[in-house]
Amino acid sequence: MEKLKLIECPRDAMQGLSEFIPTEVKIKYQNVLLKCGFDTLDFGSFVSPRAIPQMRDTADLLKGLELDRTTTKLLAIIANERGAEDALQFEEISYLGYPFSISETFQIRNTNATIEESWSRVANIAELTSKKGKELVVYLSMGFGNPYGDPWNAEVVFKWAERLNKELGIKILALSDTIGAASPELVSDLFTNIIPALPDVEFGAHLHVNPVNAEKIIAAAYNSGCRRFDSAVKGFGGCPMAEDKLTGNMPTEILIYWLEKNKIDTGIDNFFFDEALQLSTTVFPIH
Repeated sequence: MEKLKLIECPRDAMQGLSEFIPTEVKIKYQNVLLKCGFDTLDFGSFVSPRAIPQMRDTADLLKGLELDRTTTKLLAIIANERGAEDALQFEEISYLGYPFSISETFQIRNTNATIEESWSRVANIAELTSKKGKELVVYLSMGFGNPYGDPWNAEVVFKWAERLNKELGIKILALSDTIGAASPELVSDLFTNIIPALPDVEFGAHLHVNPVNAEKIIAAAYNSGCRRFDSAVKGFGGCPMAEDKLTGNMPTEILIYWLEKNKIDTGIDNFFFDEALQLSTTVFPIH
């Protein structure tokens, strides 16, 4: 059975906050997360500080991370070739993540590019990352529906996943529920059909959820073959480019609880994860 991979996303948790979190606070928090045993830490982004001012210190943040004490790999989000080139200057970063929306409206809102322009960006970024020996993770934003009236169905999701894999060689695709539109039934249907159809792709779930429904959605994804899950401590965060009120990330503690309850090895050190839970209250404003 494919190894379970848990990706903790402090970048996603922080990026929409208007009050700047001091770099030293980010460093302290993320160094605790690095001790927890996550496969990957989505730690920062190389994007325009005008668009996401919270992440303007990503390069400085990276300098403070204690990477010699962890096996956790680092992922940085980028939105164009320039961001990719900036991120690729750092050997410590293993993955670059690009949000490719199958909603034309949201693609323009999120990366100031049409889907066609975004496709060209992915092609260029894939070439850049390959030359540097890094791997590109593509997030299929609005993968479970969208509120903008753009065409959406399972066939649209599959078309773009297949093209990204077959034409550009993308091996990691995360279906992303940017606005909390997914139901357990939809999650199950998509993963049940798309995973066997593209067997050389590692499919992930980047889910923004109402915590009340979180366990049912986790179960639907896992039981349908998904073994890669993005989450954020206490469900903090969401996409600042989404039109609606921010829908929180999948809470990591609920994800771990469900996995452990079902006797699935998470690889997480609960001592350090409890420390991260406690520390998070000093990092994020009370909701």
